[in-house]
Amino acid sequence: MSATASTTQANTSSVAANVLNTDHPFWQVIRTVPNFPKVGVDFYDITPLLRSHINEVVDALLAVLPAGLLDEVDCLGAVEARGFVFASLIAGRLGKGMILLRKPGKLPPPVANKAYALEYGKDTLEMQNNLPPERVLLVDDILATGGTLTTAYELCQSAAHTVVGALVLLDLVDLHGEFPVPVYTVLKA
Repeated sequence: MSATASTTQANTSSVAANVLNTDHPFWQVIRTVPNFPKVGVDFYDITPLLRSHINEVVDALLAVLPAGLLDEVDCLGAVEARGFVFASLIAGRLGKGMILLRKPGKLPPPVANKAYALEYGKDTLEMQNNLPPERVLLVDDILATGGTLTTAYELCQSAAHTVVGALVLLDLVDLHGEFPVPVYTVLKA
């Protein structure tokens, strides 16, 4: 895969990578692990960014959002697990709340749940379904096949939340199709 970086444009899944830019400083820190978690899958390990570049990552995530979008957002939809990290940091900086989208059995009832396919398996997400409707910006680390983020979107919609977009650090553009709301990303591969 080739890596590209986004500036401040929204990436909708139907749009191909606009500008090839493999010299974004984050690529010097991200590790590529071939054949993990299974043969044929290249895993982009972003955990080194969390160790020593967290403020720069949060700045970069906020910088890709269009002007005025955060005024439309009531809370962040934090997708387990690394989405929790980014959403928490952004929510703290902005003074916004969060909705948690978690693996089964981690949230008190009542919850709604939905199963979905991953690039290398299956999983389920849950969220509390008794929360008042809000305008949500989904936050996750990586958009790969789109299963997790699409499920998060569908769970929010089923609970009467309005999803205004999704924010990810890294979009693996060749692995997924169209997404129902704009996806804002710092890096593309």
